[in-house]
Amino acid sequence: MREHEWSMRLMLNGQSLKLGTVSDVVNEQIGGRNFEIAITIDKEKIAWSFMGDGDRNDQSVAVVEIKFSGTESRHLKINSQAEKIGWLPKYQDSLHYLLPVLMIDRFDIEEFVYHFKNLTYITAERIGPREIYLFEDKQVASVVGAKGEHAISIFHLGRDNPILEELICVGEPRNTLFHQVTAWMQQFFPECGLAVEKVINVNAVTLRLRTAKGGNFHLPTNVGFGLTQVLPIIIAALSAQKEDILLIENPEVHLHPAGQALMGRFLAKVASAGVQVILETHSDHILNGVRRFVKSGEISPANVALHFFRAVSVEVPQVVSPQINANGDLDSWPDGFFDQFDKDMNHFAGWD
Repeated sequence: MREHEWSMRLMLNGQSLKLGTVSDVVNEQIGGRNFEIAITIDKEKIAWSFMGDGDRNDQSVAVVEIKFSGTESRHLKINSQAEKIGWLPKYQDSLHYLLPVLMIDRFDIEEFVYHFKNLTYITAERIGPREIYLFEDKQVASVVGAKGEHAISIFHLGRDNPILEELICVGEPRNTLFHQVTAWMQQFFPECGLAVEKVINVNAVTLRLRTAKGGNFHLPTNVGFGLTQVLPIIIAALSAQKEDILLIENPEVHLHPAGQALMGRFLAKVASAGVQVILETHSDHILNGVRRFVKSGEISPANVALHFFRAVSVEVPQVVSPQINANGDLDSWPDGFFDQFDKDMNHFAGWD
């Protein structure tokens, strides 16, 4: 959507996401060539049906059907001359942000487009420490980037911007992005200090980090790896506005258990401020951090959803969704769901 806003096809590879070919994205279990993606905002929903209409090695799929439901339903089959509810054939050749031009004319879809263009996706493979970072225009660096590659640009450009009041760190009254990012980094790494400076006559910025109060600032390559792995997440979270979406893979990377638990609580706090946070994690400490935040009463259990994914099997459901209560307790613990510690303790006790 960001790179091919005018297109009749869904591109599988771009700057932020590289999904491969059609054979990589269709369900090999059923041998199909199509799949669907649906987005719901409030009571309105848009669903796209995509199909690989050529070789399975193609790097794009065709948009074959769009369903829009809400206050007024619309349904468009791209490859069919049979139109429904007033769609005109001439609009079949024009999709803007994967939406029919007619829909854009008739419906207020600005919110849908905004959420897509401003969605922050941070992969588990974040860039490591660098001596310098590219300094880019905010039109290019609108989000921190899949690898956190734009994080320092956003940090420098928005250093004086206020953050959501709900996310102001205790003990730091100065509500600017710079001071709040620094304060939250100190929660993870006590006495951490940050220094970001523009390189004269070069489109680059430098980042220096301090790990002891009153100490010297050092190159990121000379401090703990975890600092530069956490920093893009903190910058993305504190730069977000209400109803923005953060999609983060493995936020626990390069953090010790206490830091992982704190990351769970921090991201739960971000969610409680009105930002939608979607995590993929293998850390029971992240989970327990979220559970503790629920038990503290700072976020409602109704605003926390857990989904456990397993391999396809006829014996057990592929997706199980344990429910969490106000005490942070879960109503079920499926086999394999953050239970390795218990299994190991049972083994040592001779109970297995």
